Amino acid sequence: MNLRYRVELSQAERDELKALLSGGKHAVRKVKRAQILLAADAGASDEEIATRVGAGGSTVYRTKRRFVLGNLELALREEPRPGAERKLSGKEEALLVATACSSPPEGRARWTLDLLAGEMVRLTEHDSISRDTVRRRLAENELKPWRKDMWCIPQVDAEYVARMEDVLDLYAEAPDPKRPVVCFDESPTQLIGEVRQPIPAEPGQIERYDCEYKRNGTANLFVFLDAHRSWRKVKVTDSRAAVDFAACMRELTDLHFPEAARVRVVMDNLSTHSAGALYQAFPACEARRVLQRLEFHYVPKHASWLNMVEIEIGVLRGQCLDRRIATREHLVSEIAAWERQRNASGARIKWMFTTDKARAKMGRAYPDPAAATRDAQLKES
Repeated sequence: MNLRYRVELSQAERDELKALLSGGKHAVRKVKRAQILLAADAGASDEEIATRVGAGGSTVYRTKRRFVLGNLELALREEPRPGAERKLSGKEEALLVATACSSPPEGRARWTLDLLAGEMVRLTEHDSISRDTVRRRLAENELKPWRKDMWCIPQVDAEYVARMEDVLDLYAEAPDPKRPVVCFDESPTQLIGEVRQPIPAEPGQIERYDCEYKRNGTANLFVFLDAHRSWRKVKVTDSRAAVDFAACMRELTDLHFPEAARVRVVMDNLSTHSAGALYQAFPACEARRVLQRLEFHYVPKHASWLNMVEIEIGVLRGQCLDRRIATREHLVSEIAAWERQRNASGARIKWMFTTDKARAKMGRAYPDPAAATRDAQLKES
């Protein structure tokens, strides 16, 4: 006898299903079951539900039956499927995960599926384990031991926190023409020429260029960015020595911000980024004159992401430099055109990370004064 099960959801159940569909990461089958239950509750027929959701009639029938005879959780949950038992027990899967997260065997750079399968045979009583079994278990645990990401892991100490909050507070200030905040950094770029003339694009055919190229040396880009208004300046030089940095700082005070009482410069910890660089480049009286109108603020070590100009350099590379530019003259011309257009457009970096957010997100990494006091007392005792 073909029974027709009638689905009647409570308001709480409707809200739960709508929340499930509105966001988050869920299995496709679970999402379809939720859609089936909501459609059935709205009075749609099984045929309409199957067409709308893209499921078979038997799926609609089973989902409604499991809800009526059970509950919402039972209707959404995956039913046990027939088939062979899992090769690895829970403890063996945990051993596989631990092995994949450990150092690879001597003489090997990383774990592979075959290496892990062989290691599991050695560590367990199984006569054989297929690489597919290992692959599926690793996928369930979101592990890819053959991949690595290079990342700079900073030490978040008191000095790191002090510099970070200093820079974030500068960004959060209201704009002050007398005390502008300018982010500064440098970036190298290659001069690349064509060996053969590229073939221009035409209808039905994209532009084509030869894989062979000619390297014509490098250039250095000094980039200035006002943190509070739409202004940036890029200076192209042949080097980035201390004298080049000093020349940039003098241009900043005398040419770009002549009316400012003091220019606050945010930059990284490169060895040339120092007051001493100006004394290397200029007579003492001139160096002192320029420095009296400058105030240096350094981002923490290994935290260049806190320098707003890093984002602007990424924009410059994506919008202007993502191509082959053969000569320094052409590079200067193209960067100047990009700079004029971007300044005129009113483009700014919208900085969202604040001191309050840093304390909320990184609070556990902040130094603990109470713990430091306890440690000092323990050492004294």
